[in-house]
Amino acid sequence: MTENEKVSIPELGSNQSYLNGELGMRMTSTTNEPSASDRSGLGAVANVPSDEIQLRDDRAREKLAARVNDIVHGDAEPPKQFGNLAGSSDKKTYAPGGKVRLTKYAAIKNAVLPAEGNGSFNNIHLALLILFGPAILLRVIPFVKPSWFGWVSYFFLVALLGVPIAIAYWTAMSMYGARINEKVQLPNRPIEYYLDIKDPVLAQKYSGHNKIPMEIFYEAYFDQKIDVKGELLDVMEYRWDWAAMHFTPNLFKYVLFKMLPDVLLHSARQDEEQIRDNYDRGNDFHEWFLGPQMIYTSGIVTDIHREETLEELQDNKLNLVCSKLGLKPGDRVLDIGCGWGTFAAFAAKNYGADVTGVTLAREQAEFGNARIKANGLSSDQARILCMDYRDIPVQRGYYNKIVSLEMAEHVGIRHYSKFLSNVYDLLDDDGVFLFQVAGLRPRWQYWDLIWGLFMNKYIFPGADASCALNWVIAKLENAGFEVRSCDVAGIHYSATIDRWLKNWLKNEPKVKAKYGESLWRIWLFFLSSSILIAREGGSSVFQITLTKNLNATHRIEGVESHGNLLPRPNKGKTYSSVY
Repeated sequence: MTENEKVSIPELGSNQSYLNGELGMRMTSTTNEPSASDRSGLGAVANVPSDEIQLRDDRAREKLAARVNDIVHGDAEPPKQFGNLAGSSDKKTYAPGGKVRLTKYAAIKNAVLPAEGNGSFNNIHLALLILFGPAILLRVIPFVKPSWFGWVSYFFLVALLGVPIAIAYWTAMSMYGARINEKVQLPNRPIEYYLDIKDPVLAQKYSGHNKIPMEIFYEAYFDQKIDVKGELLDVMEYRWDWAAMHFTPNLFKYVLFKMLPDVLLHSARQDEEQIRDNYDRGNDFHEWFLGPQMIYTSGIVTDIHREETLEELQDNKLNLVCSKLGLKPGDRVLDIGCGWGTFAAFAAKNYGADVTGVTLAREQAEFGNARIKANGLSSDQARILCMDYRDIPVQRGYYNKIVSLEMAEHVGIRHYSKFLSNVYDLLDDDGVFLFQVAGLRPRWQYWDLIWGLFMNKYIFPGADASCALNWVIAKLENAGFEVRSCDVAGIHYSATIDRWLKNWLKNEPKVKAKYGESLWRIWLFFLSSSILIAREGGSSVFQITLTKNLNATHRIEGVESHGNLLPRPNKGKTYSSVY
């Protein structure tokens, strides 16, 4: 593909006009009385009574309407005169290489270059290198006598060389590991096509087809040493063509001396400091991308053919959560990590629940209580507490509904089991726990890891508990919970963040005036990259509905609220038995 070639994606416009035009004329004409010429052409039918002709016309119109409906919804192949109808098999559009289909759905930012990157390394190979590398080293060093070799010296070398061997292996695999597949061909444009490198040292090092490591790019971009040509999101769509997903020395330095110590320590005081530093930055800062609802979690798409607003996506999610909980008036609800209290106000106002939200961020608590009051609710109906959920003065099993929407990431791997155990204790034996948590794919790509380290450093420090679904489920079951339903909703997150990005871009002057260019760029990279990685599956979100796994749990009472993201029970539809 040349530099000037662009991928064209089918449009619905011409087909919609066809539906409204030619087809509409056909359908309308069936309701009219046939002309003399039409009757003469009908032959024997010309003498049929007009009421019978009308009946036949009505049936023809119904059949045509049903046919159009089947075509639009993908249940039938469109006739050739429909032209380039989205979803038709004969007019699909493909990415460069002709093997991966492109889409154009209004709900999301559609991919233009859905290429795969260099994938994960083999853990067995790494383990063998760490275990046998020191033994081989002891054998080949000239001045080491075989008689000196023993278990003590061997384990000493394993401990001493394990980390350097792992670093060398990770670096080599990130630099020389093959892409998972090459079904999508890269445009192979020079780096100057995408980036304007202002720093002379970087410009000399990275030019032409010499790709820049992603970590070096985003650090230089934040420092205004590099600008992008066009919108950052569009440039990031083509990142495989200009960026290398290499593990750099700075990434290893961050992992060894910042991230790992945080994971191992992860104290309550550390949680409080990091959360307040992030969420107490300023309500205006967060509102400039979250919008007036102030919800920092994924919304839910219900119509892929329409660009639902951010407010619609979030209302879809709030209603869905209440539905999965089977929320009723008087239910005692705990929202752990409630943010700005939007769910608490929503559940109390629309479902009559008694809701308590807890957060460690002072500004969030103040904002949430003001929102509750503004919605005509008293503190007896809903309230936001600025405290640790473990310090709430209630008896064991007090709450019959508990919600945690993307708060557990901040708990940390070290305290994950303890967190779930505490939730279990707070929940009534017949209660329901709705757990929404960000997650990662186990078959990761190097881009996933580099993005995750960026997120840990700049966006959510200390949030180290984004893990694979099987790990999360195992932790929940070991804590005594039973999974009622589980949905993987990463693509919904991509749509949500797409709306956040649009808000952020609209508020660019305000953000830069108050918070500066660097923070503006950090958040622009965060939002742009997150749209892509959530769409691609590298990062996701899991929405899991749980009950206690006890013999006495009344599971039958959860049947009516047992649904997935878009439950379609087809109530009122009649069926014919086949037995």
